[in-house]
This record gives sequence, structure tokens and C-alpha cells, in this order.
Amino acid sequence: MPVSESVIKEHLGRALTEVDLSGFGPVNRGKVRDACDFGNGTVALVTTDRQSAFDRVLALVPSKGRVLNELAVWWFQQTCDIVANHLIAVPHPNVTIARKIKPIPVEVVVRAFNTGSTETSVWTAYEKGVRDFCGNVLPEGMVKNQPFEKVILTPTTKSDTHDEQISPAEIIARGLLTSEQWDEVARVALALFVRGQEIAQRGGLILVDTKYEFGYDENGKLVLIDEIHTPDSSRFWIAATYAERFAAGQEPDCVDKEFLRLWFTKQCDPYTANPLPEAPKNW
Repeated sequence: MPVSESVIKEHLGRALTEVDLSGFGPVNRGKVRDACDFGNGTVALVTTDRQSAFDRVLALVPSKGRVLNELAVWWFQQTCDIVANHLIAVPHPNVTIARKIKPIPVEVVVRAFNTGSTETSVWTAYEKGVRDFCGNVLPEGMVKNQPFEKVILTPTTKSDTHDEQISPAEIIARGLLTSEQWDEVARVALALFVRGQEIAQRGGLILVDTKYEFGYDENGKLVLIDEIHTPDSSRFWIAATYAERFAAGQEPDCVDKEFLRLWFTKQCDPYTANPLPEAPKNW
């Protein structure tokens, strides 16, 4: 594979901000990942140490990229019996070589709890009085971090700037997916989430919510892409302390990026602040 240690120049204690992939093919820089198209049906996905939220990069976290990449690879391996994925090889802890799959124009967010702090979170909408969220009718009287009676699907449009909530009926009406395609995507997303919950529970964690991205390969087969069950795409709470903290009206102990979201929302409007306050070095 054309990605080697010499391409990624890391130094102990320093964050990986970006990589030089010039000469290998066109490069697309996302908020966290840099993708290089080799032109032969494969891509290199380099997970950097950039930390994103609120549709922008908030901070740099040394070694975060390799943790995300290796976790995603592990979860791809744990779920490949449910759905095919794009994984080919991992030549470096920060790098995944993957099949090039055209993504569907919808991201699927699966939620087990009424929580969140961003504009697209279910709790933010619920606080504003929304009771029909992406086609899900929510009951009155819920409080933050309360579990739903059953897991809900809350799809969004796929955008490099700002995702928007959308209902399954709207997805089909707008021709983003056929009814049959959405049924398959929904079924697979729920199966992945159940698997994630089961494995997380064995590790003393609660898988609260997560985002899945899919595409179809050249044979029309559904493929899971991007990442799965990482602290960037998912919310994880510590199971042992959840009930006590929920009863006390406290935020759950988490092992994801929600603590960073909450810190920034207390300092400023993280969507518009320019410049952003610098994130603390020690948490």
C-alpha cells in the first residue's frame, strides 16, 4: 500500500493535524479524516487528532486519531456478520485502506436516550417543545438523559457543513432512498446498535446513541462506511454510575466527546464564536 510511516510524521506528545498525501491522488480533507483517492477503487482514510463538534474543529487531542481508527477497525470486525463494510487493511494506526463506496445521502442516527447538546440533538429539540422528531412521536414529561421506551431512528441529511433532521417519509418522498432501501438501512442500523449495546454492556458501558453511514457497492450491496461506535460518532456512558447521577440530575459519566461540547457551550456560542476559546490542556 502506498501509505507508509514516512508519510505520517508524528512526534510524541504532539497532535497529528494533517498529512501530506500529495502525489498519491486527490485529497479530500474532512473535519477529522483526510481521504486520498488512489484511483483504483480504494482510498486511504487518515484519522487525524482534530476534534470536531458543532460543525467545526474545536481542538487537537494527541493520539486521538489512532484511538478512533483502531476502535473503528475493531468494531468493523465485530459486526461484519451483520453487514459488509469497506475495510481492506490497516497499514498504520492512523490509516485505514478502504474500498471506495459511494455514500447514500442520508446518515442514520440511532438513539436510546433523550440527550444531547448540539442543534441536531433530540434533547435540544425536545426542550424547545418539539414532540415529532424525525417521524418519532415523543411523550410529554421527559427529562434530559432519560431512556426512551424503545430505540428510535433519527436520520439526517448528509452534508460537509451542517446536517439536517429528516423523517423516513421525507427521505422516500424526496427520492433520497427507495422505500425498500430505507427498510434495509433501518433494519441493519438497528441490528448494529443492538450488537453495540450488548458488547458495550459487557465492558461496563452504555451505548447511548450513534451515527452510521452507508453506501452501495457496484453490485448494489449495502456497505457500512466511515466509522462505527467510536467516541466521535457515538455517546458512551459509564453504566455503574448512570442511575445515581441521573437520579441526582447530574450529567452521566461519559467516555466520548460530550464533555468537550458541554465545556464549549458554557463558554460561548460554539457555532459562531470567532475565535473559539482554547480548550483546557488538562481535563
